[in-house]
Order: sequence, then C-alpha cells, then structure tokens
Amino acid sequence: MSETNARLRGLLIDLDGTLYHGTSRIDGADRLIAYINEIKLPYQFVTNNSSTSAEEVAGRLSAMGIPAQASDVCTSAQATAGYIADQAPGASVFVIGEVGLRSALQEAGCRLTDDEQPDFVVQGIDRSMSYERMARAVRYIRAGAAYVMTNPDLLLPSSDGLIPGAGSIGAMLQAASGEKPVVIGKPSSILMDYSLRRLGVHHEETWVVGDNIATDIAAGLAAGCKAVLVLTGLTHADNVEQFTAAAGCRPDRICNTLDDLRQEIASNLSANSMCRED
Repeated sequence: MSETNARLRGLLIDLDGTLYHGTSRIDGADRLIAYINEIKLPYQFVTNNSSTSAEEVAGRLSAMGIPAQASDVCTSAQATAGYIADQAPGASVFVIGEVGLRSALQEAGCRLTDDEQPDFVVQGIDRSMSYERMARAVRYIRAGAAYVMTNPDLLLPSSDGLIPGAGSIGAMLQAASGEKPVVIGKPSSILMDYSLRRLGVHHEETWVVGDNIATDIAAGLAAGCKAVLVLTGLTHADNVEQFTAAAGCRPDRICNTLDDLRQEIASNLSANSMCRED
C-alpha cells in the first residue's frame, strides 16, 4: 500500500502554480477547495510570499472563485515573525521587506528599528529597497545581528516577466556580510512546521501539495509529511524526472490535475473508513 494511503487528517496547499497562475485560476481549484470544505478536512494555504498579508492573499483567492479566509492562509512573513517571537520575544528588528512582513513582525510583538543596532536583520522581497538600506543591513549583520530571510526564491513572476526575488536580494547580503541566514520559507521545514502547528495536525497525517519539487515537495518531506506533486504549474510530465533528479527528492504521489488530487483524497478517506469499520 502506498505511503499516501496512511490516514489523512490535513492538507498544506501551495498557491501559485498549484491553484492559480498569476490572476488565472487553474482548472479544478474551485472544485477541490469546495470539496475539502464540504468534508471538513483541515487545510492551510502555504506561500513563500512575504510581501502581502493573509487578508490580501485570501481576497485574491476569493476574487478568482477559490473560497478563502485569512485564517486559511499561512505566509512566510507570519512564520518568520513567529520564529523570531519564539527566539527572542520583543526583539528589535531591522527590516528589508514590504508591508506584509512589517505587519506580521509588529503583530508578533517585534520592535521595528532603523537607527540602532538591532537583534535581527529580517529580509524578504523589497521592490523599493535602496542601496543605503542594504548597506545598513550589512553593517548590522557584521556587528552581530542575527540574519533571517523569509524565503530563498531567486525569481518571481510579474506582469513584466520574471523579476529578482528575496533570494537574489539575500545573495547580495550574504556576499557582503559573510553570513548565511536562517531561511524560513520552502524548502525549509520551518514554514511547514509553523503551518502544521496552525493546522493542529501531526506531520505524518498531513499531505503537502505543490507543483515545485525543489520547494514544495522538498519542504514537505523535510517536515515529515507526505508530499503530493500536481502537474499544474512548474512541473509537468516532460520535465518531472529532470526536476526530481535536480532536487534530490521524489514525491510520494503525482497527480496530473486537481480533479485527480480530489479523487486521491476521496479514495484515501474511503479506504481508511472501511479499515476502521473492519
């Protein structure tokens, strides 16, 4: 019996490439989430995006016809804020990042500072960053501030094509400071562990669903979850073996479409229901 036939209690679901492309809903995304809600299976939408709030992400999903509330969304900004709050409650933080990251840090009780040596330098995507702020971040890290990066994505999709992501900004900071950051987002297990705590489900009973083997699948496996690859975005039938070899890990199950995933969930629940009856 496949490992993914173990009892399923919750889902951690990637967004871009899994449920939508840009502002376009992927076929079956609305049916999948409606079904999950109908059977009352706990889930979280998990994203490396640190630039926007959970409320904004939920609004974007709802506008595409995918039911969502802010409580359903877990961002790398929230996980970063949770990580720092656990490490040092009330810590002072110098931020290179956008409103989603700043808001999450403040909500977690962190004190944002610009003009004094902070406890942490926290860096995400920042599309209005200045050389002066980058130089200040380098000075703070070299002087002893802990360096935390929301996610390692080198590139982001935009209406004008691919643009540098948080990982590209981080490459500059690492080169100048000589320090490697604690990485929160996928493929790190930190974001997944944070999401699991919010989900309230054990890792062995959770499926991580995504389209990217190097991030979604690797993060799910690192957290001890079962990893289900959907061929709806970055990975498709022609490149799956190439990406699997490059990532050095393999999903527990591959679904061609989101309707196929919905059927896999239904089959798992049905099989486990019959086992309990026996």
